[in-house]
Amino acid sequence: MARAVFVLCYCWSMLVVLANGYPDHGVNWGNIATHPLPPKTVVRLLKDNGIRKVKLFDSDPKTLLALEGTGIEVMVAIPNLLLENMADSPVNAEDWVSENLLEFIDKVKIRHVAVGNEPFLKTYNGSFVKHTFPALINVQKALDKANLGKQIKATVPLNADVYQSSSTKPSDGQFRPDVKDLMIQIVKFLKENGSPFVVNIYPFLSLYENDNFPIEFAFFEDGGQPVDDKNYHYTNVLDANYDTLLWSLKKIGVDDMKVIIGEIGWPTDGNKHATIENAHKFYNGLFKRLNDNKGTPLRSSAKFDVYLFGLLDEDQKSIEPGYFERHWGIFQFDGKPKFPLDFSGKGQNKMPIAAKNVSYMQQKWCVFDTSIVNHTGSWTVQKQLEVACRDGDCSSLTPGSSCSGMSNISRVSYAFNMYYQIRNQKKSACDFEGLAMIVDKNASQGQCLFPIMIDVGAGERLNFRFGGIIAAIFMMFFMLM
Repeated sequence: MARAVFVLCYCWSMLVVLANGYPDHGVNWGNIATHPLPPKTVVRLLKDNGIRKVKLFDSDPKTLLALEGTGIEVMVAIPNLLLENMADSPVNAEDWVSENLLEFIDKVKIRHVAVGNEPFLKTYNGSFVKHTFPALINVQKALDKANLGKQIKATVPLNADVYQSSSTKPSDGQFRPDVKDLMIQIVKFLKENGSPFVVNIYPFLSLYENDNFPIEFAFFEDGGQPVDDKNYHYTNVLDANYDTLLWSLKKIGVDDMKVIIGEIGWPTDGNKHATIENAHKFYNGLFKRLNDNKGTPLRSSAKFDVYLFGLLDEDQKSIEPGYFERHWGIFQFDGKPKFPLDFSGKGQNKMPIAAKNVSYMQQKWCVFDTSIVNHTGSWTVQKQLEVACRDGDCSSLTPGSSCSGMSNISRVSYAFNMYYQIRNQKKSACDFEGLAMIVDKNASQGQCLFPIMIDVGAGERLNFRFGGIIAAIFMMFFMLM
């Protein structure tokens, strides 16, 4: 009887969500953060905002446990570093399926396994090329052997750099020469097994890499110079990129491949183009485009299947691609929404629902001790700033970012506070050779937030992964008085 009541309540909740008009778009839930939100809190956030699909970057059991019984569709993942192991032996893939999926298969709506993430990215210099396809084969066979192959499909999320166009026209699209033969094999395998082609598309990167990129194309705005290709008319980068993929597939004999956009979004800090205003504009345009019930010029029947990137900010992501990497979240690290966003696509100017019952550390901040302001130009300050930025997160201090316009003293305070918060407000983390002090007054200034971290308990904190922001880079623009 209790089970019947649960099922009835669950079905009713799903009907309410559907009645509210939420589209079938998902989000990427990454967790490379020093103080992540508890999984149950994140799942509540997803449900409160009517998000019914989520793409993960691992198969963490605590995350899957929190997703039990929710009906949220899940794509789990095998990290790139495990691809060689998966490729080496079918038994390894079978063990992974047994250890990571079988326990949850009747409780969590797992529908895809992502075998790696963007393994052919040019910046990886071919590190994963040899292992990706064998790993994909072994994982799908392992799913089949466990009688899961019909409900769970293995695929490989790929960056859009696996295909290219020799011009601005999508019809010139073709797979990159260095991976073309491999892509033909992968596409054939995916099609034979009923698996989707997953591609990550980033209009932001087009603008980031080229200031002269037509901004109307990135923001779905009319008025720019369109691209005409044969009988097709393109007014935004999403349609153009999507159809470049379709042309690339068409040229290897595949016309009807199911395509999922695995990642698409806009960061809010860490670059002059990465602002809350631009992200708001992008998502407004994206949702209108996704919900206008139109396909692309080449595939008019296409129904976009999209995972937004991403759900939350992650303060320990690698900044090698750019300082913006830690600021892709629609929500801040603690689940507070950054800007109005109507997930229903109806254009309502309303804030998403914030995470509930979030516990924070004490209301304490670490700042520069202004009583020794005469030392701000000393080598000691520069050295301590280097320590704070190398072992903390100074991505919001970079040129054009939210905290870059403050005074030099305030910027030093920001760096000190990030270091202090990441280290769980330990007294020893707010010393910096006597240059810092702990205060109980919020040190935030204007749009620059001096955060206090989530109190998640020692067992949940991520081991510090400091690739380091080399202080010499900061010294190029950070002129101490």
